[in-house]
Amino acid sequence: MMSLASLGNDLYSGRTSIPFVGRRRTWYSVAALIVLGSAVLLATVGLTPGIDFRGGSELTVTGLSNPQVGPADTVMSDNGLTTGTSVTTMGSSSVRVQTAELSKNQLDEVSADLASAYGVEPADVAATTIGPTWSSDVTTRAVRGLLLFFGLVALLIWAYFRTWKMALAALVALAHDVVVTVGVYALSRFEVTPATIIGVLTILGYSLYDTVVVFDKVRENTEGFESQSRSTYAELANLAVNQSFVRSLNTSVVGVLPVASLLVVGTLLLGAGTLSDIALTLFIGMIAGTLSSLFLATPLLVDLRSREKAVRSQAERVAAARQRRAEEAGDDPEALAALAALPAASPLRPGHHRGVSAQPKKRRRKS
Repeated sequence: MMSLASLGNDLYSGRTSIPFVGRRRTWYSVAALIVLGSAVLLATVGLTPGIDFRGGSELTVTGLSNPQVGPADTVMSDNGLTTGTSVTTMGSSSVRVQTAELSKNQLDEVSADLASAYGVEPADVAATTIGPTWSSDVTTRAVRGLLLFFGLVALLIWAYFRTWKMALAALVALAHDVVVTVGVYALSRFEVTPATIIGVLTILGYSLYDTVVVFDKVRENTEGFESQSRSTYAELANLAVNQSFVRSLNTSVVGVLPVASLLVVGTLLLGAGTLSDIALTLFIGMIAGTLSSLFLATPLLVDLRSREKAVRSQAERVAAARQRRAEEAGDDPEALAALAALPAASPLRPGHHRGVSAQPKKRRRKS
């Protein structure tokens, strides 16, 4: 069985190639189905906004040896507050009650009833109320932060790579990550909290980093591609994704494993809360971000650039050169086999990593 290191060497040299660009229509179809499914979930199931976004009152009972939701359910039912009320355990010693916005008198009365029901001191029941103005302000700031992030991303990539097409491809990949994450969030029925927004911005930064690394390799491979007739722009771009594949896979596994641990601990051991909110966002977003940077961003870039005159004319020269070499080989089976064994694209100097030699050299001190 081939080791990951051997696979990485073969992918880097071009001896083995995964058709990221060649089968881009397939990846587009899969991504479209996933996005469509997420949109259907949002339209039918919908998101579950947390109290910070919808407003309301929250009461937390602490210091419990065996937290149960039953006493809180009874208290809320006796006070006629069953509609729009949720009761959950928090960790191993707390119970959280969220309901519609209550007046101060109602809040004091429910707090006293909860303290009596659980046999704790009134000081162990914390009560807060978030009004509609505050929740509306939080929602506005969350949307503004997301839009600002997308705007800065577009400017950053355009300034770094000097092309709006890379910026557009990266934005489409980021939008895919957001929609997929939100769709899974709707399916899981987790509450959307400020921690969720923080998680979304975090995974967008992770996805952007992965996409920029791949794009940087694409730029390196395609620099001066018009001057040669061995490989097309699409083939060189596909080589770049293959060369980045193992690195992206390793980075994703290293990042996803601890996040998965956080998700398990936060959901199964500590109960619903901030830890599980942000862990689910990171878990889904990191996986979606890795896949979009490999299967969407570069294929989209190739499609955007394939309409350029220089790219089309260079692809025609490559096809003509290959046809000429095939004609020169004639009916010689060995020559034809050698041509068929040649990779569509390979590094200019196989096995040589340009990144090390490109580093600035230290100047020797003059004695």
